[in-house]
Amino acid sequence: MSVLTAPAATTRTSSLVLGGLAATAVASVATSAVAAAGLAVGISLDVSGAPIPVPGFASLTAIFSVIGLVLALVLARTARSPRTAFVRTTVVLTALSLVPDVIADAAVSTRLLLMLTHLVAAAIVVPVIARRLAA
Repeated sequence: MSVLTAPAATTRTSSLVLGGLAATAVASVATSAVAAAGLAVGISLDVSGAPIPVPGFASLTAIFSVIGLVLALVLARTARSPRTAFVRTTVVLTALSLVPDVIADAAVSTRLLLMLTHLVAAAIVVPVIARRLAA
């Protein structure tokens, strides 16, 4: 009796995708929880006079996390050192994602809360994806 196994690249890709999607789900819940906690303690979610709905945090976290996962898949196929390239790129992108929060028309506490949600999402998603990439 012989055992058929998937090629190594397919296994790594599926691990990357499944791990990335799981991290996306966790980060989406976490950013919504952070936003809800901020709202519960009296931090406004209003930017330019319009409130950001708490579920919006989950939606945007999911969208940008999946974009990060696609980036990782591309780097896994094209970069000489995918993990290093991914971590460096996501650190820069995370820092850049804070810029709109810094200049947002919102209270300082709101801007800090928005920045915190970006950092929470990155802290969850980036390591999960990075450890599945070749060094």
